[in-house]
Amino acid sequence: MSQAPTVAAAPTAAIVLAAGIGSRMKSALPKVMHRIAGRPMVNHVLATLASERITPVVVVVGPDMDIVTKAVEPHQAVIQKDRLGTGHAVLQAKNALAAFTGDILIVYGDTPFVAAATIAKMRTARLAGDKPSVVVLGFSPSDPGAYGRLIMKGDSLERIVEAKDATPEELKCGLCNSGIILADANVLWKLLADVTPNNSKNEYYLTDIVGLARKAGLACGVVEGAADELMGINSRVELAAAEAIFQNNLRRRALENGATMTAPETVYLSADTKIGRDVEIGPFTVFGPGVVIDDNVSIKGFCHFEGAHLAAGSVVGPYARLRPGADIGPDAHVGNFVEVKNATLESGAKVNHLSYIGDARVGAKANVGAGTITANYDGFNKSHTDIGAGASIGSNTVLVAPVKVGDGAMTGAGSVVRKNVPADALALNEGRQETREGFAAKYRKTKQAQKDAAKKK
Repeated sequence: MSQAPTVAAAPTAAIVLAAGIGSRMKSALPKVMHRIAGRPMVNHVLATLASERITPVVVVVGPDMDIVTKAVEPHQAVIQKDRLGTGHAVLQAKNALAAFTGDILIVYGDTPFVAAATIAKMRTARLAGDKPSVVVLGFSPSDPGAYGRLIMKGDSLERIVEAKDATPEELKCGLCNSGIILADANVLWKLLADVTPNNSKNEYYLTDIVGLARKAGLACGVVEGAADELMGINSRVELAAAEAIFQNNLRRRALENGATMTAPETVYLSADTKIGRDVEIGPFTVFGPGVVIDDNVSIKGFCHFEGAHLAAGSVVGPYARLRPGADIGPDAHVGNFVEVKNATLESGAKVNHLSYIGDARVGAKANVGAGTITANYDGFNKSHTDIGAGASIGSNTVLVAPVKVGDGAMTGAGSVVRKNVPADALALNEGRQETREGFAAKYRKTKQAQKDAAKKK
């Protein structure tokens, strides 16, 4: 097949087919809502469409799939009440696109890896050469197996034949149907009106529009994509395989962009993870959705991040957990077994050991001692703790929010701070220590005597 020359693409809308139950997933969750790299499959598809500026987008969902409808907002969702095949599913979007006169791209919510560049090739092919009314995305898998075959005549697509209906000669064809189609809107609706359910499944097949188009004298074309792009996901096994592929791609991208990973295969990223240059990432670190890592950050491994920002020069870990709203400032330190949630650590602040900082601000160059917690929840409300610049919080301090520790102030080890502490003041409420000489030795002697007496009985 010859390459189509580059031309300006027509305005393009999209229909995303996402009504499948996904029975092989064995899940109450709709198939397209299963996540890859922290993002539902259908949202991967929508992100790719957005990168190609394809709009409007209509998503076809099944009944009782409110979770999908919400996930695809602000795009419109329409319901396919009866699942009567792909052609029938596409028709459910007709009213929503009644005023649209460009091209319509039909994609699948469970095929999340189709590249924007591949979609761009389809859009270019639609307006190149003999301007085919229908362009099908094909691929050449190592094992064509049960895939439908794209039967070509020169550069023209003549028909799509299902494997079970193909002749031995047709089965030798290695060019297979992905199911993804781009078509002129007016032609699409006319062709779909003539599709009939005359097949073993009594369903309306979208692929039938190719044969109908050829009978009408309309040209049909093919663009070939990579097999890895067109991986459909129908089971947990395939989901795991897709996750592995996507993770490897994300890791490679991070490494190529200037990050260092000690053991890349142990690092798990989200689709939206942003990692700067000269970032060092230790093993067994997990990046949930919404994480931004600036340049020159050191992550010492065994950490878990979600909805967090790490500014340049910060050092985190090992064994740190940053929850949504954690904002770690430049050169700040978050150490081992520290949890930060909805809190800001300003420049140079340190929380190095065994602490919980939630709903708080830790001022510049303040130091929070080991075992400190911000008691931010009273069973009804979350309250804020404010620790001033240069403050020193003693080990095992409990800061009972709402409370403010002023700039340069200190708290004694083991203190429970319930009232605001003025700048440069010391707050402590420890009990008076009492020392009893020789008590420990006498205690041990008494207990041993009791133990020996019990054995003699």
